Amino acid sequence: MDLRAPRGTRDILPEEAAKRQLLERVFEDICRRYGYGEIRVPAFEHTELFVRGVGDASDIVRKEMYTFEDKGGRSLTLRPEGTAGVARAFVEGGMSSRPAPVKLWYNMNMFRYEKMQKGRYREFWQFGCEVFGSEAPQADAEVIGLLNSFFGELGLSGISLEINSIGCPGCREAYREALRDYYRPRLSEMCEDCQVRFDLNPLRMLDCKEEHCHLLAADAPVQLDYLCGSCKDHFDGVKSCLDALKIDYIVNPRMVRGLDYYTRTVFEFISSNVGTQGTICGGGRYDGLIREVGGFDMPAVGFAMGVERLMLEAEAQEINLGGESLPDLYIASFPATAAPALALAQDLIRQGFSVETDIMGRSLRAQMKAADRMRARFTLVLGETEVEEAKGKLRRLDDGEETETPLAAIGGLLETK
Repeated sequence: MDLRAPRGTRDILPEEAAKRQLLERVFEDICRRYGYGEIRVPAFEHTELFVRGVGDASDIVRKEMYTFEDKGGRSLTLRPEGTAGVARAFVEGGMSSRPAPVKLWYNMNMFRYEKMQKGRYREFWQFGCEVFGSEAPQADAEVIGLLNSFFGELGLSGISLEINSIGCPGCREAYREALRDYYRPRLSEMCEDCQVRFDLNPLRMLDCKEEHCHLLAADAPVQLDYLCGSCKDHFDGVKSCLDALKIDYIVNPRMVRGLDYYTRTVFEFISSNVGTQGTICGGGRYDGLIREVGGFDMPAVGFAMGVERLMLEAEAQEINLGGESLPDLYIASFPATAAPALALAQDLIRQGFSVETDIMGRSLRAQMKAADRMRARFTLVLGETEVEEAKGKLRRLDDGEETETPLAAIGGLLETK
């Protein structure tokens, strides 16, 4: 019997968890400063939510979802992405009655049965933001600006922004027909997936990774040539806002993104660093999604960012994410003083310090070796005399300096030394 973690999943051990926590704190803080509130939604939803929301022509729905039937005969799916569930919660929670815009952020695990590669797993984590209620280009620019600020605060460089507009349902229909006209005489040359996409959603053909399909896409018509006046004005507005924010960007007319709910603006932040080239995160506008999941017409824009991919980028750029939590103090004890040592440690922990003490019944020598391995800043040997006199010697490990102190004053010394 194989009891190892299932293929495509992995354990996050304490050292990596500490690095993730730093990313989470920075992301949460910047979302708070931009006025976003956290939302958490179920790990599984009714399958129909993703079929309607993500799109039955998308690779996610066609190939990658973890779908199962529960004991009540209902078809449920582990969430493959965050936006559809957040949109459902927006409708079900009556959030449309709140003053617009409603701005939400999340940090959730997702599940997709896809080909594994570096930084990509079948269970993975995403940071994301969603803005509901604004159709103005300023909303698009704000979520891009939030991401740009986040990367800046992490110290990341070499990341470029690419943007495009894929239009609204009105002008996109003419573009779909133009794509079909282009691909129809070439359809026999396309991969099986693209032959299916031709009928379901020819925009997906532009995003195919098969080499020959990718080459054919280079000469395909571009959506920007088919934008209606309103969509063109909106895209011009997004670019003007980005110019005002002094955020550099490249217009990539071939970008379509992999989810069918997108409308108008789509964007990606892409790394140019050696060894980590590729998309760091992406997003766009999805003005029809709320209606698809049971609400009424509601403009919206957002993004999602893979945490594993972000960590790879930070490590490649040698960004220090920490990873070690070093104790402020190690309290060594004897059998007769083990309980007082626990009580002293608890008191100092409640004061905000990181404190370790022996819970293994080890010898004093073994405890001091443990303190060295943990790289504790200070040690304190708590014997019966120290307990009786309520004082002891605080020893700094890096230089051996000792300071005699009342036990009640240890917290003050830890703060100043």
